[in-house]
Amino acid sequence: MFENEKQMFPCPVCGQPKEIRTTKKKKPYIVCDSCAIQMFVRGRAGIEAFQRLADRAHGEDVWKRIAGLEKRYRLTCPDCGHSFWIEKDLLKTSWVDGSLEGFRCPQQSCEAVVKWE
Repeated sequence: MFENEKQMFPCPVCGQPKEIRTTKKKKPYIVCDSCAIQMFVRGRAGIEAFQRLADRAHGEDVWKRIAGLEKRYRLTCPDCGHSFWIEKDLLKTSWVDGSLEGFRCPQQSCEAVVKWE
């Protein structure tokens, strides 16, 4: 299960790989210090489903896939340096012809539009 192998699982917030740890009662959890979250898995059905996900992540090289997604769909604002995933609500289009100009930075104090290349 989780005890002997060092398995990794992506943080549900930032997507960075985190080590799967186990509690004293052998229940899996992950901790992401940069996002300040802890994710505990409770109950037999949840633990079994989580184990299948962790095994799949390891076998299908999910880290390479996440890195590819991040390269394509995560932008960094040149003005404030904030890093964010693109979302349809952040789309900025030209009022003249409707073409894509980029994505608005989601930081409240920043009004930059980041081009999508």
